[in-house]
Amino acid sequence: MSPSRPLEFARSTEKEPHLERARAILRAHPEIKDLCGPTRITALFVLLLVGGQVAIAWALRDSPWWALLATAWLVGAFIDHGLWVLIHECTHNLVFRSPRLNAVLQLFTNLPILFPAAASFRKYHLIHHRFQGDPELDADLATPFEAKLIGNSFWGKAFWELNFWAFQAMRVSRLKRIPLVDGWYIANFAIQIAFIAGVWALLGPRALVYMFLASIFAIGLHPLGARWIQEHFLVKAPQETYSYYGPLNWVAFNVGYHNEHHDVMRVPWTRLPKVRQLAPEFYDSLHYHTSWTALWLKFLFDPSLSLYSRMTRTGDSGAGTVRAEDTAKAA
Repeated sequence: MSPSRPLEFARSTEKEPHLERARAILRAHPEIKDLCGPTRITALFVLLLVGGQVAIAWALRDSPWWALLATAWLVGAFIDHGLWVLIHECTHNLVFRSPRLNAVLQLFTNLPILFPAAASFRKYHLIHHRFQGDPELDADLATPFEAKLIGNSFWGKAFWELNFWAFQAMRVSRLKRIPLVDGWYIANFAIQIAFIAGVWALLGPRALVYMFLASIFAIGLHPLGARWIQEHFLVKAPQETYSYYGPLNWVAFNVGYHNEHHDVMRVPWTRLPKVRQLAPEFYDSLHYHTSWTALWLKFLFDPSLSLYSRMTRTGDSGAGTVRAEDTAKAA
């Protein structure tokens, strides 16, 4: 295997790094525990972003196709990306104290994204934290088939970014130990179908196309799409989680503070930068990114960075069904 063009995933015999580092951080800085807990102002941002995206779709309902495309890339992608981050906050119960209220808000936050993703994200993301790098349980990992299909070329990786939503959905078939369908999942689907039908009937097809394009660009062929590369793609092996400390954190609800988030998951976006400020000795020595745009271009054009650029491990989950509720304490 050429080191410049990896043809298989990296392997680790170590446990995922965050649990031990979290313990060390909290021993050295117990005051970080004071940063934990929900922040209700996040719900206000949800209302603003959902309302804003619907308002833009209404304004574009009779616009030419080029205007839909340009607005989706330049504006809509940032709104939808923000909504994804706020879905993530709800997943960790960082808006309200009640898990049920967070789950309900999560479904509302999902509306302009169109794809019914909130309920399944809540399930798979919590398990990702507990079993990072485990091919049987970590939905954040590409399948071997997916990695081989996309390869190392610009065109393959651009195709993957443009269709990231579809590849993400297909990974579910690999995660056989995680039950997918439940009441929240069904409700998520039903609400999204009703919302899409309502937008079509009241605002017309072009408004719906705008929302669809914004959803695609928010997670795909856009500098914002580099966030999914930034978090766990190996640019400085064996380090397997990376933070982003660039200016787009201002419009991305500090989601770039990914090492900090994995280490202390109960800290909301409003207080995540404080974790690094209070414990710099744990973070300043780690490799981090300062530009999503530069990383995006590197991923597209550098053959040494591909879907194989991930650390995998055999987890300690035993056998049988794994549920998100089992990871609640870690979340």
